[in-house]
Amino acid sequence: MRMRTKMLAVFLAAAVMATAQKPKSKAEVEALQAIQNEQDPGAKIAKVDAFIVKFADTEFKAWAYGQAADAADRLRDGGPKVIIYSELAMEADPKAYNPMLMASAELARSTRENDLDKDEKLAKATKYAQKAMEIIPTAPKPNPSITDAQWDEVKKEFVGNAHRNLGMVNKKYDVAIAEFKQAVEIPQQPDPATYVRLAASYNDNKQPDEALAVLAKVTEPALKPFADKETKRAQDLKALKK
Repeated sequence: MRMRTKMLAVFLAAAVMATAQKPKSKAEVEALQAIQNEQDPGAKIAKVDAFIVKFADTEFKAWAYGQAADAADRLRDGGPKVIIYSELAMEADPKAYNPMLMASAELARSTRENDLDKDEKLAKATKYAQKAMEIIPTAPKPNPSITDAQWDEVKKEFVGNAHRNLGMVNKKYDVAIAEFKQAVEIPQQPDPATYVRLAASYNDNKQPDEALAVLAKVTEPALKPFADKETKRAQDLKALKK
């Protein structure tokens, strides 16, 4: 689950050194910087694991586990690790809203209709998204170099992600539509994939005209196969109404 605003790069770049907590040693500082600077997701996860073992009393557990969760999200088969590391981050910091959103999104994406624990997974995804939305509005800036206006924009994008997750979880089409609409209306730069999800919910709810209007906003080449699929569904629904 990638944030799309340019401010996120600023938000993450210095966050580890801009918090109220301070590393206890030069070695811990260097280990944190190594995690932050590592670009390979597998190597980043390995660095986090080693960091937690070496600095068991660190005040940066939640941050480190959050980095591991984000890295796992970039791995092809990293879904289970996204949830594991996100929940470890939440255990270290009950207000870790971004790990809440990552776990919520992964649970919503990966839960299958025939999973024996489907209801439990979806309930957990809902709980995490709702909890994150409670925390985000009053969350302090993690990086003092971010302006208040920039931080407000980043928080809106986090809230948008929470609504997207709730839309993915909800099986009532009208409720899912309401959540996805908020997910694209609240952030200044909504995730284009959410427009496709919104269109799919409109199609599920037998509202092809609304689906086509939303799909007209999807221009990203990577989303074209999914947009084309929903466009055909909408056109077929319109044909049935004639």
